[in-house]
Amino acid sequence: MGISDLIASFLQDSLETAENGVLEVQRSDLAQRFNCVPSQINYVMSTRFSPEHGYIVESRRGGNGYIRITRVHMDRQTLMMHVINSLGGEVDLPSARAILSNLVQSGALEEAVGQALLTAVGDKALGAVPRELRDSVRADIMKQVLILRA
Repeated sequence: MGISDLIASFLQDSLETAENGVLEVQRSDLAQRFNCVPSQINYVMSTRFSPEHGYIVESRRGGNGYIRITRVHMDRQTLMMHVINSLGGEVDLPSARAILSNLVQSGALEEAVGQALLTAVGDKALGAVPRELRDSVRADIMKQVLILRA
């Protein structure tokens, strides 16, 4: 298990026991606890605790800086619309995989539909599309299918 996995696991465990589902931690304390640089904490925040993963992260830098993580509980319709709106003009394959995994885990998307959509937006399926356009085409396909499923 890598350092990012350890940090993410610690934060998720702490969030489960946090009062009101809100966890507030010091970035420097986390970095010291896991013997890593603060930018490693930033990386975990941006890759594991994003809105697409069902979290809201507030951050304040500086001497008394903190990170506040809130697990967002949304109904299926709200979650789907949030994901559709957050897709933007381009989505790389790892992000598409994470988004679809989160939708399946939350129950907003059936596993078979998630797998089919992941296959449809994969590099093999988009092989005829020039590499520089794939992320754009991938975003368009995901938006259209998710709109249909919403």
